[in-house]
Amino acid sequence: MCIRDSVKKLILTASGGPFRGKSKSELEKVTLEETLKHPTWAMGQVVTINSATLMNKGLEVIEAHLLFGIDFKDIEVVVHPQSIVHSMVEFVDGSTMAQASPPNMKVPIALALSWPDRLENISPAIDWNKASNWNFEQVDEKVFSALNVARKAGQAAGTAPAVMNAANEECVASFIERKLSFLSIVEIVNKVLEKHISSGQFISNSDLTIDKLFAADKQARVDTKQLISEVSK
Repeated sequence: MCIRDSVKKLILTASGGPFRGKSKSELEKVTLEETLKHPTWAMGQVVTINSATLMNKGLEVIEAHLLFGIDFKDIEVVVHPQSIVHSMVEFVDGSTMAQASPPNMKVPIALALSWPDRLENISPAIDWNKASNWNFEQVDEKVFSALNVARKAGQAAGTAPAVMNAANEECVASFIERKLSFLSIVEIVNKVLEKHISSGQFISNSDLTIDKLFAADKQARVDTKQLISEVSK
């Protein structure tokens, strides 16, 4: 059996962001300032907002599918508020291997730049002699629906993921400018994505070119801005 055949599923962890455990009604009037108060990471406005909606994890699900050839149904997302375990691989024999390190972006950035080597003294390691609790929780996808939207885009493939990403970028920018509510971000992204997939503008993988990709991105931004203007009235 090759290594790929021994993998049962991938598990990606999400911190849950600042709104972990909140209901949809509690998120209706959250502010930009509240959204940017991430409990474990310092990542800048855009990534922090994506973490709050879980769109960042939706993008990671698509990336994992493309990088490792794992079916979407075999890529699971769980909430891990401590942000120490970053991903896991579950094997067919029931064992699981976890990648764990303190929440510090220096480690993944350094590894990306130095692969296959590892640079020394990038970040303090986990102190295994210090007592700590690691919690894992199910994602409430009824409240944080970005994961469903991302799976829809990833399974459609072609221009769909680019359209989703473009729509999200426009919505996040409008949220930062206080022109859009928090919940409207994913709602509008989903509308733009569904319109694209069901229209003649959708391009499948077999016909995809870089020019068609850029055209889909551009049109998605136009469609998103139109919806934002309607919601903002």
